[in-house]
Amino acid sequence: MRENEAGGRAKGMSREELLELPVAVDLETGNRALGLGRSKGYELAKRDQYPCKVLRLGNAYRVVTADLLALLGLAA
Repeated sequence: MRENEAGGRAKGMSREELLELPVAVDLETGNRALGLGRSKGYELAKRDQYPCKVLRLGNAYRVVTADLLALLGLAA
């Protein structure tokens, strides 16, 4: 996880962290990659307005990593 200049946790993820993600990630990881807050990310997913593909598995949301990387311009 990256640190900001003040020594605290940075909000986003580094390119290296993004490229090491598994096929699908939890919504909180997707939110962090996109710089979204927890509430906003869940609100968007619930309304089917999340900026990339989200799978609903029972009560859990999973973000498709390939779509996330494509959105961020990091698709392989």
